[in-house]
Amino acid sequence: MHVHADDQDPDEEAFVAMTAGQAQKFRQENPSLSPWSVVVGQFLVGVTAACLAWLLTQQREIAVSVACGALAVTLPAAVFARGLMGRFASLSIANALTSFFLWELVKVVMTVTIMLMAHRGVSGLNWPAMLVGLVLTMKVYWFASLFRGKRKPVVSN
Repeated sequence: MHVHADDQDPDEEAFVAMTAGQAQKFRQENPSLSPWSVVVGQFLVGVTAACLAWLLTQQREIAVSVACGALAVTLPAAVFARGLMGRFASLSIANALTSFFLWELVKVVMTVTIMLMAHRGVSGLNWPAMLVGLVLTMKVYWFASLFRGKRKPVVSN
């Protein structure tokens, strides 16, 4: 079924494009979130979680397991961020979309690989502790987007 402009609901507002000035003001009032700030946040949460695990349990295996979970999120996220910030992704929207899915696949494969390597290489690995580190570190995405600071509106003279 094809919908013509004449068939629009009269209660719906028509789309109005922003002017260059409105777009600039919107970008200033709604700054984008840098993927590197998320990666740094994940790293800090991972280190903090591993240290807290060691302080609370006094067991090296628990702390290392939490650190492995954090590493399984942080390292692939850093590779993902680097891939998305590359020149190829900025050439066109199609390249950006392709790049996003490619690097997301790389991120998932890296995460699973790191978890399997931890399973084979870390003696006394505690899976629940590793999953705690993994989940805590993954949640940084949500907290970073919730708590990102909004810039003060620019006052023009």
